[in-house]
Amino acid sequence: MSAKPTTNSRSGATSRRDAATFLSQQAREHDVKFIRIWFTDILGFLKSFAITIDELEKAVEEGVGVDGSSIESFARAEEHDMIAVCDPKTFQILPWRPRENAVARMFADIHHMDGRPFEGDPRHCLKRQLRRAAQLGFTFFVGPEIEFFYFKNSEKPEPTDQGGYFDLAPLDTGSDMRRQTVLTLEALGIPVHSSHHEVAPGQHEIDLKHMDALTMADGVMTYRLTAKEIALQHGVHATFMPKPIEGQNGSGMHVHQSLFYTAGKGRGERNAFYDKRDRNQMSQVSKHYVAGLLRHAREMSIVTNQWVNSYKRLVTGYEAPTHILWGEKNRAALVRIPMNKAGRDETARAEFRSPDPACNPYLAFSVMLAAGLKGIQQKLPLPKPAEGDVVRWTRDEKTKAGIEEMPTSLGEAIEIARKSKFLRETLGEHIHKSLIRNKEIEWENYRHHISQYELKKDLPTL
Repeated sequence: MSAKPTTNSRSGATSRRDAATFLSQQAREHDVKFIRIWFTDILGFLKSFAITIDELEKAVEEGVGVDGSSIESFARAEEHDMIAVCDPKTFQILPWRPRENAVARMFADIHHMDGRPFEGDPRHCLKRQLRRAAQLGFTFFVGPEIEFFYFKNSEKPEPTDQGGYFDLAPLDTGSDMRRQTVLTLEALGIPVHSSHHEVAPGQHEIDLKHMDALTMADGVMTYRLTAKEIALQHGVHATFMPKPIEGQNGSGMHVHQSLFYTAGKGRGERNAFYDKRDRNQMSQVSKHYVAGLLRHAREMSIVTNQWVNSYKRLVTGYEAPTHILWGEKNRAALVRIPMNKAGRDETARAEFRSPDPACNPYLAFSVMLAAGLKGIQQKLPLPKPAEGDVVRWTRDEKTKAGIEEMPTSLGEAIEIARKSKFLRETLGEHIHKSLIRNKEIEWENYRHHISQYELKKDLPTL
């Protein structure tokens, strides 16, 4: 069912036509009447429009017209015609919709009218970085740990339970919703590794099994919608807001990642991060990759932590990384190297811990991969792992040890991103410019806002 997005070759056109015919037959057999075409804007919001079953074959063969300015999010300019090129491999029937007159979905890539990929499409951005990795002989795999909250409604952060880390509460409705979410994800072809209650009241985590990065980015978008749909069925609200409750842990999206040598390069499909001779079982490829993540972490922050609220999570005392360092068991580390299972070299990986679940997964995976590849190509040296409670060190001690801090606000992240050659090259000029403009709008709106904290603290005394 695989087909190239666009091609002028006879074989490519035939392949897409065959895929269209096959999907149409499958859809009719399952009584599918509507197909939702999904794509993602620059900020990671899911966009959608529906076609009927009668339009499916044409949509797969030729694409569907769409307004390209919808990808620009809050910084929209004038409308311009684009084509949504459906990816047949992503066709799935939505389990939460009725089986009679069923609804399916497909992800799409956004192209110019002449067939060229649109530079502002986040999915295209990730594909570009994956091609770079392939040229170096690598396939990029990721496995995110995605945290979120169940609240009684969307108006105030009132948790549905008072559970804690790994708690099992017999009357916890969150457990049932989590179970149903896992089953729904599996029905959508998204394999789940595990799920459990997290540290904060009402906070839960579902971890997805390692997959190639493009499939996983589609999976993360589907995951977020699925969690919200299942919660809605139970009359509650699921949120991926990074820090909804003051004084409690925020929600992260720790991304486990690894490179595998691509078959056909003379090395076979094996984990490029593993070396049994190393004390940490880290290969030179792995060390250079992690060094790249550390080198570009501050520049990536506007992508991995793109909201004003993201920086309320990245504070000390709540298990979120605030400093640029790596370690094995250090939970304050930005990059952690988990222990490998004995005899399982495929499990060797690096865990990047700053992203939150409200990021755009296509862009987040893009910048992480690009940073790691730069580390490999430039053979960046990996600094010593962090030991001790670094967050309690004085600024002079941190400077002497060469340890930098992560940005502490969206405003700081914007200024870093604005000057970043790495970010401009990775995202492309279009996304880089549009992302910064979107974030400037958010930051200005936030700066103009008078918070309850200010009113409570200053109004009676100043």
